[in-house]
Amino acid sequence: MSVNVPSPQRQNTGSSPKPASAVVSRPRVRYPVTIMELLHHAFEIGASDLHIGASMPPLFRVDGELKEGPFPLLTGDHTELLLSEVVSQENRSRLLEEKELDIGFDLPGRCRLRGNVFFEQGRWAGVFRIIPPFIRTLDELGAPKIFKAMMKRHKGMILFTGPTGSGKSTSLAAMIDYINRLKNIHILTIEDPVEFIHNPVKARITHRELGKDTLSFSEGLKRALRQDPDVILVGEMRDLETIQLAIMAAETGHLVLSTLHTSSAAKSIHRIIDVFPTDQQSQIRMTLSENLIAIIAQSLVPHSTGTGRVAAYEIMVNTSAVANLIREEKVFQIPSVIETQSQFGMISMDQSLMKLVETGSISVKEALLRATETKIMRDRLIKMGYIENPQTLQQDGISDTLKSGDN
Repeated sequence: MSVNVPSPQRQNTGSSPKPASAVVSRPRVRYPVTIMELLHHAFEIGASDLHIGASMPPLFRVDGELKEGPFPLLTGDHTELLLSEVVSQENRSRLLEEKELDIGFDLPGRCRLRGNVFFEQGRWAGVFRIIPPFIRTLDELGAPKIFKAMMKRHKGMILFTGPTGSGKSTSLAAMIDYINRLKNIHILTIEDPVEFIHNPVKARITHRELGKDTLSFSEGLKRALRQDPDVILVGEMRDLETIQLAIMAAETGHLVLSTLHTSSAAKSIHRIIDVFPTDQQSQIRMTLSENLIAIIAQSLVPHSTGTGRVAAYEIMVNTSAVANLIREEKVFQIPSVIETQSQFGMISMDQSLMKLVETGSISVKEALLRATETKIMRDRLIKMGYIENPQTLQQDGISDTLKSGDN
């Protein structure tokens, strides 16, 4: 954006002031590299995200941590010029009006990206997620075997939960890939934006993107029921109408997969039920208990080697015991059921973390920092000989976590 330079203060000499048209726009200095070059660098170093913002250098998230690259500081002019390279004129108008914009595009020859461009202190900023160029299979991800069993169901709802960057999209893509190779069916995805592009193997796959192909998740879901889908992937259940329509789709004979930004199965159930008016919650508990297949809470933990990350899971399968707890408003008891019913494929987050410690995949420190019941986890690790000297926890900065109680 051009900024007019004010005329310098000067003494009155009797001469006429310069007309406004004589005020000159300050030229903007371009950044040494383009946004595409920054994205290529992010891909080459294995970053998951690129952050662009004024008064800082470009930042790259590698193995969960933000790191600076070999690039100079960005100014407000730099960020606008860089981000304008990937924001069309139509989207620019939308960005200026709504102050934020979701976009998706290809990095030629490398990968797809999803981005969010927004304003920060009145200046352009953006974050871009690098989407792996190849869809990894469930076997390549080392996913629990029960994931395949879930995808063989003909109807119901499977939810993945966890914070942004926890691998939900990657796991969902692997599950869609699995059923794509297994069945002659119609798979419909509604995303914001479309992330992984699936090439048809046995299934017909329809990718729909918000803003480009449909106006909203709820609108796309309404129309989806008339498009003869067998499997529906909803990128995110953001609001009451989307949640309601997703449950209805599962109830009427479709396999529905979606995500929530919650940290556990129990919290996900509360989130779904609480979004409905009080007088509808009893009916939703009943419907959810009958149509839910599973909720998987996922977290990515740094590998003990210092390179890469490994997934830890909480898996809740909707057994008759779980369904009864949902109907009877006893969701708070679900964590206990998860811990004691591993024969159905269930596992708690702490049990998953413990297994990763036992296999040497993650460190004791990372397990304790991510544990749901930190003190119980510590006692188990001490009992199993993984912590010989509890005093070392203080050196690792974990003692404060233990004093403050459970995470």
